[in-house]
Amino acid sequence: MPRERLSIAQVTPYPWEQRHEVNRFAERTSQELRDRGHRVVVVAPSDSRELVRDGRGRVGALTRGEPDALFSGEVLAVGQSLPFRRGGSVSLPLDVSRTIEDLLTHADIDLLHVHEPFAPSASSAALRHSRALNVGTFHSLTERFVSTQMARPLVQRMFGRLDGRTASFAATRDLVERSFPGSYRVIRPGADPLERSTPPSSPPEILFCAEEERGALRLFLRALRKLPLELDWTATVWLRDPGAVASPLQVPRRLRERMRMAGPVDGSEAEHLSRATIVVAASAGTAPAPHLLLRALAAGTVPVAARLPQYAEVLEEGDLGLLFEPRDSVTLAAQLGRLVAEPELRARFSKDIRGARDGLGWSRTVDELEELYAVVAGRRHLPAGDATLRKRLASRGFIHVDLHMHTDHSPDCATPVATLLEAAKTAGLGAIAVTDHNEVSGAHEARAQSQRDGGVKVIVAEEIKTATQGEVIALFIEEKIPRGMSLQETIAAIRDQGGLVYVPHPFDRMHSVPDYEHLLDVVEDIDAMEVFNPRVAFSAFNEEAARFAAKYRIVAGAGSDSHVAAGLGSVKIRMRDFDGPEEFLESLRDADIVRKRQSLLYVQALKFIQTKATPESRRKRTSKPGEGVARAGKE
Repeated sequence: MPRERLSIAQVTPYPWEQRHEVNRFAERTSQELRDRGHRVVVVAPSDSRELVRDGRGRVGALTRGEPDALFSGEVLAVGQSLPFRRGGSVSLPLDVSRTIEDLLTHADIDLLHVHEPFAPSASSAALRHSRALNVGTFHSLTERFVSTQMARPLVQRMFGRLDGRTASFAATRDLVERSFPGSYRVIRPGADPLERSTPPSSPPEILFCAEEERGALRLFLRALRKLPLELDWTATVWLRDPGAVASPLQVPRRLRERMRMAGPVDGSEAEHLSRATIVVAASAGTAPAPHLLLRALAAGTVPVAARLPQYAEVLEEGDLGLLFEPRDSVTLAAQLGRLVAEPELRARFSKDIRGARDGLGWSRTVDELEELYAVVAGRRHLPAGDATLRKRLASRGFIHVDLHMHTDHSPDCATPVATLLEAAKTAGLGAIAVTDHNEVSGAHEARAQSQRDGGVKVIVAEEIKTATQGEVIALFIEEKIPRGMSLQETIAAIRDQGGLVYVPHPFDRMHSVPDYEHLLDVVEDIDAMEVFNPRVAFSAFNEEAARFAAKYRIVAGAGSDSHVAAGLGSVKIRMRDFDGPEEFLESLRDADIVRKRQSLLYVQALKFIQTKATPESRRKRTSKPGEGVARAGKE
């Protein structure tokens, strides 16, 4: 079965000009994904003013309604970089964050793939503003870097937005999982195969590519001083930065005839790997480069590496190369001496490496990514509803609906049913959902009175408190659902009555709400989500709900969450009139949310006065039908 063609944005925190392993991963997987029919763009900071101008121009075009601008180039630069940590840098000035927000607000993408999404970075900003499905990849992180992350609970909460998590190596997975629990799938980076170009009669060449921390090069030079000169060997140190060839780390005098410093002008890293016999990775763990070992294996070069978890993993615990303890120059020199002096040992490793090269390509990496993307994309609801229902509803008139309100059958509300119905009529509502806390008696009373008086349509509903995962609203039910069950059990109970699952104020930390991960566990079972609630303290909570509903194609709803009659209708849904849950959900799919400016402070004050400051006996004497509306009008 052919896979869905996706629109994908990959975000890296490293400047695009820096040939960082994360950038290489994003570049090669993007190329492969494009070859398979997906639309892909890499989003990255850049040190090039020209690239940044082009990137911001394309973001501007997106905001003007030109969706194809996003994919008009392979890379979209979002701003200049700032120092981050050894071996790389990230970018998050305010203008960069705003550019990313504008980009993701207007971009039409199915999936956002962020790399190393730790704050502050372009990746973390993208994850914060994403309206798409999210996948995060963690590459060759170190224990020190992960352990020094600040605001760990906030980072964990941000990572909760990830629909899929991958790690480049099992060692990386274990490291990140200890600090930020979750399910991480190991997807090994690829490496492009290289043809060997070493003449058979040449002496063994030992190559060091300076991608690790500076101390690794010092260790390598110390080991070379211990390598017997009577052995036939040469050595090359390849530096990516051309200006670093004349570095303070001068070649020791006794090695000058055997060793040289080289840079890009002397050939690319790939050319040097294809010529070398042995490659050395000597990191002490500060800035490891396991991707280098993968490229060495793809070139058929025999590695000698420090026994770091990621290095040992790539070399299959010594089956594909020799290992030495970190910082041990004596053992490194001995292992180099063995490979130089024993052609049969080199031949054995070369044979094993050739057998492993078939599994190193980028095609295998992208196969696994596509599989994960398909699983993540499969969580989205179907984009279209029922055509038969749509046709039936097309002839119906429009009404205004409020899906969230309370009566004095809730313990935190003092509004009588009669007052609520009168307020609904005054607000011009055609239908309401009465959603008392853990109770349906108020909804039944409201429906019976409204049917008797020819008033608004009443949906019997209940706002149910789960054991530990927040609240959920059951729409179109008849019997009370007990509080205190798990979220999954509560949803099952709603389904047993043929009701609809409606999630209220899902990200309002001032309410009892399910965590992001809890919602991901039940996302396929959610019928609708409240994306606007005027009672939330911060607009960001509503915005987060809107992003969540959009990324999973969940039908959006809204409600006043009124605990006093004055708040009723502060937000309305304009939708086609409906009959029953199926027609309701289909009508809600194409509805418009109409907001009315309302003073949150005023409404909350009324709730306090009615439920706390006013004695119960006085509330019963003064709360007559219509009085709540009259008082609100006088204010």
